[in-house]
Amino acid sequence: MKKTVMTLSAILLAAPVFAATTHATDDTVAAAHKGENTAKEKLHQAQDKGSELKLKSKHAAEGKSNSTSSKVSEGSQKAWNKTKQGTEKGWDATKEGTEKGWNKTKEGAQSLKKKVSE
Repeated sequence: MKKTVMTLSAILLAAPVFAATTHATDDTVAAAHKGENTAKEKLHQAQDKGSELKLKSKHAAEGKSNSTSSKVSEGSQKAWNKTKQGTEKGWDATKEGTEKGWNKTKEGAQSLKKKVSE
């Protein structure tokens, strides 16, 4: 009986440490996602700029750099790139929100399980 009480006391004293570790981990994951999104955004901006320059140089080589059709085509390319980036940002935000929700659900289930078992 004495060993059981001591074991339970040790577990109860250690519980806040585990909770703090989980919270720190969640913060770390959020920071990592933010860094990942920033890096991904910069990469895509560079890629998009490259495709826009490639299209401009193609039009220049064809002698159509100042034509209306080339300007429309280049504008369409920019709009498409912005649409892709916006969609990707939205998808990333959805993924991260879902992950946060799932983590909270797991934590709630564990908390409920502990309450039921007590």
